[in-house]
Amino acid sequence: MLVCSCNFITEKEIVDVINGLLDEDCWQLIVPAKVYHAMEKRGRCCGCFPNVVDIIIRTTEAYHTRRDSTEAEIFDFMSRLKRFHEDNRRADIERRQKRHRAA
Repeated sequence: MLVCSCNFITEKEIVDVINGLLDEDCWQLIVPAKVYHAMEKRGRCCGCFPNVVDIIIRTTEAYHTRRDSTEAEIFDFMSRLKRFHEDNRRADIERRQKRHRAA
C-alpha cells in the first residue's frame, strides 16, 4: 500500500526500515522523521506522518511480540509512544485553531 505519495513510499518499505532501526536498538523512540532520514527521504507535505506513526506503533508491537519482550516492557514503551503521539497531535490541533482565529 502506498503511504506517501510525495515520495512514493510503500508500507512495506516503512516496515522494513522500522525493523532495521529496532534491530539496532530495540527500545529507541522511532518517529516519522527518523524513518524518512533512514530512507534518505524527507517529508514534503507531511500529510502521511499520522499514518506513519500508526505503522510505527503496529510494527514496534509486532517486533517486541516476536522478540518475547516482557509484557511490562512492551506496555511501558507503547504507552509512552502513544502519549507522545497524542501530545503532538494535540499541539497540531491547537496550532491550527490559533491560525484560524487570527484570520
